[in-house]
Amino acid sequence: LPAPVQRYLHADASADDELLVQCFTPDARVLDEHRTIQGPDAIKAWKQASREKYRYTVEPLASSLEGDTARLTARVSGTFPGSPAQLRYRFLLRGERIAELEIG
Repeated sequence: LPAPVQRYLHADASADDELLVQCFTPDARVLDEHRTIQGPDAIKAWKQASREKYRYTVEPLASSLEGDTARLTARVSGTFPGSPAQLRYRFLLRGERIAELEIG
């Protein structure tokens, strides 16, 4: 996995929201659960709310990198219907940061 994705996964697993926000570009956006979350403050709030609501863990299963797009398939377990679920993450990278993250 590219370094920005590794940092994101580490920050998410350790609940380090300051580090997590630093993984993203200032204009980054996240597409999750049919919503678009944009900007550092909104991304931080989204991650905190998701962690509280679902109390999840992420186990990477497979990944690929093509150009500036990294893809990750992971088993996500938590307090949500259908847990565990296999989710797909698409990271659009800009330099050493994430410009866009889509979770589906």
